[in-house]
Amino acid sequence: MDNTPAKPRTGPLSGIKVLDFSRILSGPYASMVLADLGADVIKIESVEKGDETRGFPPFVGPLSHYFIALNRSKKSICLDLKSAEGVKIAKQLAQQSDIVLENFRPGVMDRLGLGFDVLKASHPELIYCAISGFGKNSPHADKPAFDIVAQALSGVMSINREPGQAPNKMGLPFGDLAGSIFALFGILAAVHERNSTGKGKLVEVAMLDSLIAMQGYLSQLYFVTGQTPQPVGTRHPSIVPYGSFPTKDGHVIIACLTEVFWHNFARCLDLEDLITDSRFSAYEQRLKNSAALEPLIHARMTQETTEYWLERLTEFDVPNAPILSIGEALDQEHVAAHNLIETVTHPVAGDLQMVRGPILFDGEGPSPASAPPLLGENTIEVLADRLGYDTSQIEDLIDKKIVGCGDIKP
Repeated sequence: MDNTPAKPRTGPLSGIKVLDFSRILSGPYASMVLADLGADVIKIESVEKGDETRGFPPFVGPLSHYFIALNRSKKSICLDLKSAEGVKIAKQLAQQSDIVLENFRPGVMDRLGLGFDVLKASHPELIYCAISGFGKNSPHADKPAFDIVAQALSGVMSINREPGQAPNKMGLPFGDLAGSIFALFGILAAVHERNSTGKGKLVEVAMLDSLIAMQGYLSQLYFVTGQTPQPVGTRHPSIVPYGSFPTKDGHVIIACLTEVFWHNFARCLDLEDLITDSRFSAYEQRLKNSAALEPLIHARMTQETTEYWLERLTEFDVPNAPILSIGEALDQEHVAAHNLIETVTHPVAGDLQMVRGPILFDGEGPSPASAPPLLGENTIEVLADRLGYDTSQIEDLIDKKIVGCGDIKP
């Protein structure tokens, strides 16, 4: 195994050091985005098994698909955080870090001696971000939380279905992702503030809070009408026509969010009389009379193929799309045009394809990623280069199983 230190990350956050205690998804996604933006991320993992997602099949060589998706461009060091020496090393690394990130249940890091109050006492510039399922003040604070739990409690699952069907979770793990996204907002805001004040900040984000915050107009529908929103499938609760419409051989997505698009759509269907029909001439009337309008649309659209309608809808400037599979989405021309897929070479797993970060700065995306690390791949490098440990000290820590470094030997 080549233990040559990786080149420093480049990007707007170049020089920012992140110590990442998180695992599974909600924290690792956030730290991966920070790495995409140029931060130097050290991932702390347990000595024996590391991040639980390392064991999720299927695999490419020794790497889980799940771990690959969330841990590019990071370094891995294995520490026994239940030992005093392991906690000492973690504290030393935190002293050198700009950001500490964790996603344990509230109180876990405090019990380990690695909570915000302890770390900030000797490092007042530290930004400490804690992601949890519910937050420390919730009646659910001590309960385990995963994506589907947050989705269920947020109300999202109740509407993520066709009318009359069983509640369903979103295909994306949006409970975890929402927590990550808001954590990134908080971290970057705290970095900006620290540039002025020189002081760090405790950033706390709950997955459930994040999903509820992303309800948008759905929560407002409830506040305004007093009625909880009901499932509408691909349709919209207040805009018609909107959603998936059948064709002769499939379905097409259509979204008429403005009157201009509604008029364009009616003309596209060769049903221009619908524009002046009093039942359909305005938003409220179309919503009220959707049961009369949609059969007219269906009857016309099922006369022609999906390909026909995609071409015609585009010709008439109506927002439209085919419904692609994940594979089709990754293979589409847009993805290639935006260079959203890159290949990195892993020393054991070989070439790996991964989706790049989407943010462009001056027209350029993130610097080339490095492959996700093997368990403990960077333990020796970090202990030697960051903390100045010599070979005998590292060997002693390995023998005591305070640290782990996979198959790499000093």
